[in-house]
Amino acid sequence: MKKYRCIPCGYEYDPQVGDPDSGVAPGTAFEDIPDDWVCPVCGVGKDMFEPVE
Repeated sequence: MKKYRCIPCGYEYDPQVGDPDSGVAPGTAFEDIPDDWVCPVCGVGKDMFEPVE
């Protein structure tokens, strides 16, 4: 599973860690996060994330 980076703030979503504070369990692929999820640091939507190469 790929990591994704928030373009505005640089937060990196790691699927192995998830985002438990926002209800996203560890092991959740970025594609499987609900569409209304937002960056826990700056609050932008999933459309502002890019895959980490």
